Amino acid sequence: MKRTFLAAAVVITFGFAAVAQSGKKPASSHHLAGNPDAALPEFTGAARPPALCNPCLFYGGDLNPNDSNAAGFADENTLSVIGGSGTYGEVDIPSGITVTVKGILFNLQADAAFDPFTASYDIRTGVSEGDGGTSIASGTTTIQVVSTGRNFLGVAEYSAVVVFPPIRLPSGAYWINLTPNCLNTLDGSCSVFGFYVSNTTSRTNALRPYWQPRHEIFVNSGYFDFTWANWCDPDTGLNQTQCALVSFGLLGGVE
Repeated sequence: MKRTFLAAAVVITFGFAAVAQSGKKPASSHHLAGNPDAALPEFTGAARPPALCNPCLFYGGDLNPNDSNAAGFADENTLSVIGGSGTYGEVDIPSGITVTVKGILFNLQADAAFDPFTASYDIRTGVSEGDGGTSIASGTTTIQVVSTGRNFLGVAEYSAVVVFPPIRLPSGAYWINLTPNCLNTLDGSCSVFGFYVSNTTSRTNALRPYWQPRHEIFVNSGYFDFTWANWCDPDTGLNQTQCALVSFGLLGGVE
């Protein structure tokens, strides 16, 4: 059975009648009811990625808290979600290009504290439904955190960045994760609240946004009993616009 963690004061729109009928419970997400008929707009506008994305190689775009399709995907290692829950977004490096990546940025809706001030990171190839592919770079390190000034359903959003030794990535598809920690047993927020990586619907301030394909966001969570499940799976309760794109970035440059 899939277990669902519902954070206090968070609006979570799951159909429990359908859940009971299917015998499954969806992974935790933070979202409005959404408009399943809404289409993602074509990207326009200047690239103004977060200041922490520096030098910024790729940025998917900002969360739009006023959009009914705004959402957050469970992405945390806390005392409330034992074993953690990691959400991965895809980046496709175009043919003929090699890049150097030295950091990852995730925009996180956080009502748990960053405590300790660390996060894990992971870069993978070959991810598909039920298959985590191969990890080519991973670790745990300190994070930098800056408020974005945005607030969604009463939860503040932050840009969180990890920096690591540079890794060269030739053209191809890569799945990217940053998972923050809240593991201090003396910190009550670690046992009650959590973190959600934001989606982006308008791709505001994006840099090279077409490097991110739509509908390629995966969650891997022993706690929720999801093994490399696509967030567009009907069991998650999200529509096709909500589960399309992640608000994240890569630090580095094109060689």
